[in-house]
Amino acid sequence: MKTELSIQVVIVGGGIAGLWLLNRLSSQGMDVVLLETHGLGNKQTLSSQGIIHGGLKYALNGVLSPASSAIATMPERWRACLNGSGDVDLRGTRVLSEHYYMWSSGSLRSRLKSFLGSKALRGRIDALTPAEYPAFFADAMRSAGTKPAGTVYKLSDFVVDTPSLLQTLARPWHNRILQCEQVHLEQSRHAADAKQASLLIAHGGQQIVVNAGQIILCAGEGNEALLAQWETADAIEKPAMQRRPLHMVSVRVKHATPAYVHCIGDSFGMTPRFTITSHPCHDSRDPEWVWYVGGEIAESGVHRDEQSQQRLAHQALSALFPWVDFSDARWHSFFINRAEPRIADLQRPDNAFMTECGNVVVCWPTKLTLCPNLGDSVSALVSSDTTFHGDDEGSKQLAKLLPQALLADPPWEHIR
Repeated sequence: MKTELSIQVVIVGGGIAGLWLLNRLSSQGMDVVLLETHGLGNKQTLSSQGIIHGGLKYALNGVLSPASSAIATMPERWRACLNGSGDVDLRGTRVLSEHYYMWSSGSLRSRLKSFLGSKALRGRIDALTPAEYPAFFADAMRSAGTKPAGTVYKLSDFVVDTPSLLQTLARPWHNRILQCEQVHLEQSRHAADAKQASLLIAHGGQQIVVNAGQIILCAGEGNEALLAQWETADAIEKPAMQRRPLHMVSVRVKHATPAYVHCIGDSFGMTPRFTITSHPCHDSRDPEWVWYVGGEIAESGVHRDEQSQQRLAHQALSALFPWVDFSDARWHSFFINRAEPRIADLQRPDNAFMTECGNVVVCWPTKLTLCPNLGDSVSALVSSDTTFHGDDEGSKQLAKLLPQALLADPPWEHIR
């Protein structure tokens, strides 16, 4: 026997996008429940590096691209949230680094150097003198007695601790963030409009049908399977998904100061050679960090196996940072897909994506930093919907039937 419930808004997917929308819509007085089949932040969110960036890394070809311009205001919006004056209250979230840096270890071509110092980028990037270097590069000067070659820039970007971010987002609404074994999207049996879907939830031998005013899909790669399950009576144009794979590297190093830096060469390109963030090891008495490494090495690394990828990273990082001792470092790498709306030639999307399919809203934030942008779009759409006139009894009943979802482990926690 199936239990049947009615709920105003149901979000499927407990990553950054789903939790952000839960906060936005709940704070507007809507009755919202979030469903997650694994752990909160599983896959894409906890595999991200936590960089809240303004798109400057997409301008390394010397041009302010649409991707760079679209997210230029995102650091400012996130900082407002972190101090409690933004769309979502993120006070209490741990910030790992108040600034992110960019380093060219060689001499930049004059055109790129002129571009980085242009009026168009004023306030978004500053070239530093050696006296202004962050601690990581100051270590190099103490070790070698001279400053590293090239130029260090300070960006308006910063880095958040993604587990802390997820905890902050989940805390106010923990009783509405629910775990289930399976969730399926199916044609609604009651709606007069054939473009209406319901959710079929399976957990612990129970089957629960949820009729929702709005179903918001924020399940990353899972969106594709959910949409494929939905056999509609009328044809609905469902968005197609693309996967852009990465082969990320993490390395546990005994080094006192963390690194938060894009490492670029002297050539033009849309992707830094290395993008490095550092995450503290909580199981060590000595100062240890896990460096999490993306950038071009992660994009090209999809064609290498784990051993080859780790060996290449070891060689390249040892040459780039001779003042860091990698002799006892422990290396790990893994593959992860970036799930996004399909773009011609598998290009990188410029903005967060949202589209409406009947009562289903399909979302891909495309980048962690664009969550405020996604929140604006979905909030405007859902708040204008007046088709649901129920109360919150359905969500209360569902919370009695399902356990609360828990936070997943970040990938760097598995390096011992």
